[in-house]
Amino acid sequence: MSRPNLAHLLTAATVLAAGFFSLDAAGQAPPPPLTPIALEGDVARGAVLAETCKGCHGVPESHNAYPSYHVPKLGGQKADYIEIALQGYRRGTRSHATMQAQAASLSDQDIADVAAYFAAREGEPELGRSSASALEIEEGSRVATACVQCHGQGGIADAPQWPDLAGQHESYLLQALHQYQTGQRSDVLMAPIIAGLDATALNDLAAYFSAQPHLHQTPIE
Repeated sequence: MSRPNLAHLLTAATVLAAGFFSLDAAGQAPPPPLTPIALEGDVARGAVLAETCKGCHGVPESHNAYPSYHVPKLGGQKADYIEIALQGYRRGTRSHATMQAQAASLSDQDIADVAAYFAAREGEPELGRSSASALEIEEGSRVATACVQCHGQGGIADAPQWPDLAGQHESYLLQALHQYQTGQRSDVLMAPIIAGLDATALNDLAAYFSAQPHLHQTPIE
């Protein structure tokens, strides 16, 4: 499978988004898509910076309180995607008070270093935490055909700027999908793709990807 052309995808998504979400609730056009940081990450320095992340991302079974969902795994996630996510929290186009406060203090080099550290963490492929039934997983595999171009077959992305979804916790995936639908996460690619999905489809998607082994929990040392 050839890798998707980012410029073509962004152009197409921007056109699609114009029809669905041309203006936000305040009457403003959506912000431009974020891109990876053009700096080389230092894994050793990232390990030091990631000490502030260990209270949540370094603890197995860690939960966000309100709303309740599993804190996402970062072990083995793509560095480019982590950079984009942290920039989103820093810019405020991702909604989470703690993450926004943490990201606000990070420079571009800090973000590149933290991303490099988590991407370099090694571990065995794992399933995500899930209570889904076999039927929900099967139904999710059908809905997920719309996700393959960016997130890859089975939730392992071909391009470095898209996140791997395989093995992520079900409750976190569902929370993220809800945020894209409600605008708590701003993204011109995701918004039009999932705009028409109902609650059952979102649940099935989260169930399917969490049941595909890949990302791993890696306690921060």
